[in-house]
Amino acid sequence: MTVANRRKDGRAVPSPRTVDVAHQRKREDDRPGVWVAYGKLLRKFRIAAGYSQETLAPLLGYSPEQVASVEQGRRAAKAAFTEAAERVLNAGGVLATLQEDVDLAKLPPFFRDFVLLEMEAVSRFDYDPLLVPGLLQTEAYARALFEGHVPVLDEDDIDNNVDVRLTRQKLLTKSPLVDFCFVLGEAALRQQLVGSETMREQYCHLLTQSRLRNVAIQVMPLGAGFHPGLYGGMVMVETSSHQQYGYFESQGIGHVVSEPARVSEFALRYGKLRSQALNIEESAAFIQQLAGER
Repeated sequence: MTVANRRKDGRAVPSPRTVDVAHQRKREDDRPGVWVAYGKLLRKFRIAAGYSQETLAPLLGYSPEQVASVEQGRRAAKAAFTEAAERVLNAGGVLATLQEDVDLAKLPPFFRDFVLLEMEAVSRFDYDPLLVPGLLQTEAYARALFEGHVPVLDEDDIDNNVDVRLTRQKLLTKSPLVDFCFVLGEAALRQQLVGSETMREQYCHLLTQSRLRNVAIQVMPLGAGFHPGLYGGMVMVETSSHQQYGYFESQGIGHVVSEPARVSEFALRYGKLRSQALNIEESAAFIQQLAGER
C-alpha cells in the first residue's frame, strides 16, 4: 500500500470499497429479525408457486425492486402487500400472522413498549401542545413531518414511518371500542407545516374523527392562562386489566410511567386540563372556523 493510503499514524486508510462493504453489512445487521424471517418465507412461497420476482411483482401491485427489498428484509411489508401475497401465493395465513410483528418492528425502539400497552387499552387520553397527534393525522400531514425529520430520513424510512402511523389509526375503530380523548393546543392547529389545502384537509379530518362515538376532541386556546399542559405533552392509558400508565415524549425520546403515585399525578393534571379546555362543541366550532380561514 502506498504512503497516500496511510494515515499519519501509519494505520491503513480503508478503501472506498471496504467502507461500502462495511456500511452494507451494518445495514444488514440493523434489519429487524422479523423482516428477515418474513422475507425468507415470502421467497419460499414465491419459488414454490413458480414465480420470479419480476413475474410476481405486477400481480402484487409492486415493483420487482420492492419485492426484492422485502425478501431481503430491507423493507417492511405493508398490510396491502401481505394481503396480495397471501392471495396470489396461497400462503395459508402464514405471512398474515407475521404482519403485526412486522409493523411493530417499524417503530422506534423507545416507542414499542408503549404501543404494546396501547394495543391493550380500554381508554387513551392524549394532550398535544404543538402537533396534531399521530392517531389523528392525515397521510399528507404525517409525511410532511417525516420529510422534515432531522437527521434526514431516506425514502424507505419515510414510507415505513408513514405506513405504521396510518396503521396505528385502526385503534380508533377497533372492536371493542377504546375510549379516546384528545386535547390539542391551539398552537398545534395553527402550525403551518404544509400548504393551506393540506391543512384544510387536516382540519376536516379532525372534524370527521370527532364524530366517532368513542372519540372526543377538545382545544386548549392560547389565551387560557396557566394550565397543567404547559409542562408538556402527555398520554394516559388504562389497559384491559385496569392498570394505568402515563407516557411522555420529547426530541425522539419517550418514557413510560408506571409508578402509581406518578401516574396519579398525570391523571390529576389531565382532568384539570380537560376542565380548562374548550368543550367538545366549542372545539368543533373552533376547528371549523380554522378550516374556513384556509
